[in-house]
Amino acid sequence: MSEGRPVAALFAEVIGQERAVEALMAAATRPVHAYLFLGAAGNGGLAAAHAFAAALLCPEGGCGHCPTCKGALAGRHPDFHVLHRTGASLSVEDMRRMVTLAQRRPLQSSRQVVMATDIHLAGRAAPALLKTLEEPAGATVFLLLADDLAPDLATVASRCVQISFPPVPRAALVQWLRERDTPADLAAVVADSSGGNPDRARIMVEDPEVAERAALWSSVPDRLNGSGEVAAHLARRLLESAERAVEPLRAEHAREIESLTEVAKDMGERALPGRKEIVEHHQREERRWRTDALRAGLGVLARTYRDRAVVQVGAGGGDSHTKAAAQAVALITEAARTLPRNPSEPLLLQSLLVRLGLLYS
Repeated sequence: MSEGRPVAALFAEVIGQERAVEALMAAATRPVHAYLFLGAAGNGGLAAAHAFAAALLCPEGGCGHCPTCKGALAGRHPDFHVLHRTGASLSVEDMRRMVTLAQRRPLQSSRQVVMATDIHLAGRAAPALLKTLEEPAGATVFLLLADDLAPDLATVASRCVQISFPPVPRAALVQWLRERDTPADLAAVVADSSGGNPDRARIMVEDPEVAERAALWSSVPDRLNGSGEVAAHLARRLLESAERAVEPLRAEHAREIESLTEVAKDMGERALPGRKEIVEHHQREERRWRTDALRAGLGVLARTYRDRAVVQVGAGGGDSHTKAAAQAVALITEAARTLPRNPSEPLLLQSLLVRLGLLYS
């Protein structure tokens, strides 16, 4: 296999993650056995993993145009194995599948790549992978994708090279959206509401309520008065808005199923192979999307409190405004952090809104 550096065009779908891309392009010439891509789904880690896999499998080191590169970018190469969890979390059985795959020999390339998403949801199953990471098969490179570094993941992380994918800077996201012919005002709203997530931004552009949703979150401080009844009513509105935010993704999933079904028919299949697994994967994506919509809304809310504090201080307001805003942002940040693992979104949101209202009452 060539030790040449991969072409930059291979990472064209990775937006605003120059540091991560540079690290991966350098690593592709002499890869180690395992990498942990750390960052929220949609920040670019998945696209970067596909590009990195292409560079690792390509006989030219990542030319970007050969069948190997194209196959890896599409997730369809015999030496590129992509594993998604089969349930709410990664199970010991999922980990054992990874270990079994790691023992195989490459079919076409000089090495194989095994990628697993949602490693942060491995929990107690994570140790099942440790021995393989400590004594890796020489021809296998692991790419592990995690939203965050959960405590249960610390030992696994210590066996990997970590590549961070933070939220994409607002300016880079706006520029990318404008290059896709998004109107300037809509690009600004989407960039502010997407949490620095290009995947979310791409679909949010098709959401007719995106501006209205951002305005609803921005209006929250004016609506609160410390009342539980007001907080409960507003929480319901915010949750209903987050549910509607999933509609563009559901439409995209429906188009994907239709397209895959047509391809299957052209190949002589009576039905779409693996349809059940694809639908389950889509449902998990939709649940995550809804959670991400709430987290993005909380981000808008936090910025609203910060911006109002700046205006009030500039108008001669005292330190009390700055202190209250800092407390509000801390409460919002904590709610956003615990949201993905909280079984009761309405109660979490109501509690947050009541506490925010009391700060200014």
